[in-house]
Amino acid sequence: MLVEGSLALGWVLILLGAVLLLIEVSQPGFFIAVPGTVLIILGILILLGVDILSSTQGLIAGVVAAMAAASITVWAYSRLTPGKKPPTTLSRDSLVGLEGVVTKEVDVGTISGKVRIGSMEWSARTESGKIPAGQRVIVVHSEGVHIVVKEIE
Repeated sequence: MLVEGSLALGWVLILLGAVLLLIEVSQPGFFIAVPGTVLIILGILILLGVDILSSTQGLIAGVVAAMAAASITVWAYSRLTPGKKPPTTLSRDSLVGLEGVVTKEVDVGTISGKVRIGSMEWSARTESGKIPAGQRVIVVHSEGVHIVVKEIE
């Protein structure tokens, strides 16, 4: 039979685990889903009458259940995340040869032109003529804080 304190402890663990899971859902990346899941499992074991605090068998059952819950949570989390590599920031020197799209007209005498390469926008100029917005370009080289592009024909 459950002691009233054990019953309360079980519900407190379940409630605390649920709060941790809600925090993880609202702010992904805190990695508190694992302890949240473990607390819920331990709370359920206590409510089922498993004495995880003082009996050796109960302690072993609690540890095994917690490890299983943690493993399943980590596995589920890894299945939810894409297998793509994280994006890296390009330096202007690594842009040579890459293609982009002009977002603001590029001209010879000014670096006020803008070119989008991937998810980043760069100040740009050209060595010949004007290149209108929407035109595809290729990076020829970089100078200072901007890139030099030419129109793709």
